[in-house]
Amino acid sequence: MEEKFMRRAIELARNGMDNNEGGPFGCVIVKDGEIIAEGNNRVTTWNDPTAHAEVVAIRNACEKLETFQLTGCEVYTSCEPCPMCLGAIYWARPSKVYYAATKDDAADAGFDDSFIYEELELPPDQKNIPFITLERDAAVEVFEKWKSKEDKVEY
Repeated sequence: MEEKFMRRAIELARNGMDNNEGGPFGCVIVKDGEIIAEGNNRVTTWNDPTAHAEVVAIRNACEKLETFQLTGCEVYTSCEPCPMCLGAIYWARPSKVYYAATKDDAADAGFDDSFIYEELELPPDQKNIPFITLERDAAVEVFEKWKSKEDKVEY
């Protein structure tokens, strides 16, 4: 069964690329042995740098399931997730992730995310894009209110 789902993710990658919808990436999300959501890269057609295949599929799956977590779901993606997609996957909390091509394969095709991994290790003042702390006390005050909020929905 796993191979069938992966073949579909790869087909989505190929179709999206052939139709100039974005880069060559596809993803399906499976629950109880059935595909519940699909996605392919839409970065260039949607003018959205977050519209990677995994993010599109996660959004579609969460909408369909009417939840913000994918407990009990499996993610099949045509390529090892980039740092952004990896973060989205961890927040969605699926049970398992399968991937086909590796991040090295993606880098060889011109999709090199290594600079992001390197940036993550740098202190804020050494990053290529400056990260500057402002109004921390005011923001921490909101977190303090969150801690005592009785009707919050935790995630």
